[in-house]
Amino acid sequence: MKPQRRSPIAGPEQGTASVEAVAVLPFLLLATLAAAQIGLAGQSLWSAAVAARAGARAALVGRAGEAAARRALPPALRGGSSVQSGETVSVRLRVPELLPLPRRLSARAETTLEGGGG
Repeated sequence: MKPQRRSPIAGPEQGTASVEAVAVLPFLLLATLAAAQIGLAGQSLWSAAVAARAGARAALVGRAGEAAARRALPPALRGGSSVQSGETVSVRLRVPELLPLPRRLSARAETTLEGGGG
């Protein structure tokens, strides 16, 4: 029987790729969660702007702007939102949190529409 030769690659560095992968995983997970949190903030801002515009359109034709703005919000974002209607329709809502943040994030949008004379 021939003696088996050890590969030069399998020397003292055997298994370092596994250790490096385990060391990088927490940072990769944190970066993924941070990107998802930024995405949620953007989606919340977009939803607030759409709701404010819907409320302003309803107020322009003589309907309840607040109710229209609330209906335009996704159900998951309606809780904790505030809508104010007057000359402008203002929508403020809380951004859902994936990460424990030092302060609450909120998204705010306001819209004013003026009727055309024709």
